[in-house]
Amino acid sequence: MKKAPKLSIVIGTYNRLPFLKKTIETVRNDAVKIPHEIIVVDGGSTDGTIKWLIAQKDIISIIQHNRGEWQGRQIERQSWGYFMNLAFKATHGKYVCMLSDDCLVISGAFKNGIKEFEALLRQDKPVGALAFYWRNWPEQTDYMVGLTFGRKYFVNHGMYLREGMEAVNFCDEDNFHFYHADGDLGLRMAKAGYECYTSPNSYIEHYSDANTKVRASNMSKQKQDWATYVARWKHLGKFEGGWENKGYIDTTNTAKRFWSRQLIKNKIARRLSK
Repeated sequence: MKKAPKLSIVIGTYNRLPFLKKTIETVRNDAVKIPHEIIVVDGGSTDGTIKWLIAQKDIISIIQHNRGEWQGRQIERQSWGYFMNLAFKATHGKYVCMLSDDCLVISGAFKNGIKEFEALLRQDKPVGALAFYWRNWPEQTDYMVGLTFGRKYFVNHGMYLREGMEAVNFCDEDNFHFYHADGDLGLRMAKAGYECYTSPNSYIEHYSDANTKVRASNMSKQKQDWATYVARWKHLGKFEGGWENKGYIDTTNTAKRFWSRQLIKNKIARRLSK
């Protein structure tokens, strides 16, 4: 019988095939020496992503058509929590790493995350998640992790203890459309005794303009999601969240190696035209 993976890597995707391929390449490179599984949940892509995914024999693919029409009717979109829980609940690893389909993993992120997790667990720290440092590339120089109510860390990209996710029944599927369910998950886990720390040697590159049309449709519910989030957690005190920045030089030049010069020029040109 095959040994259970130590690490489960979960990625949600929709119509970002060129970026997803690059994300997966960095995932494969960084996890090669770690017993792992890769689970991708796709929202019904129409750009060839599904065909590509089912040809990848090292990826567990979950297809959840979350947009478009079916039998003459508009498909009612499910929440981000519902979408991601399909993958989270299918994981078998002790640790679950959540990534976006527009990210690149800088070498050592997984190994260093597991090392940090196990060091904290040996010290009997109440750790349930580790936030990885990340930046929007190429416009940002420093990397960052997010802080929320109570000045607690939460995971934008990073690693969870599966046991902690299971203790709070994973993401809230019912009260958040797309945004702030990740912060809510972190605070519910902290309330249950599984705090979020940072992984000081785990870094991610994020490309924020991978599919601006998809991003805009997700943003339409952001204000409502934020109001729900504030109402649930304002008892922790005035919101004093934000970003904790950290300088780091990626000597392997992950971002420049995987994203073309033309992509950079296009992004800068779009920003200058606004």
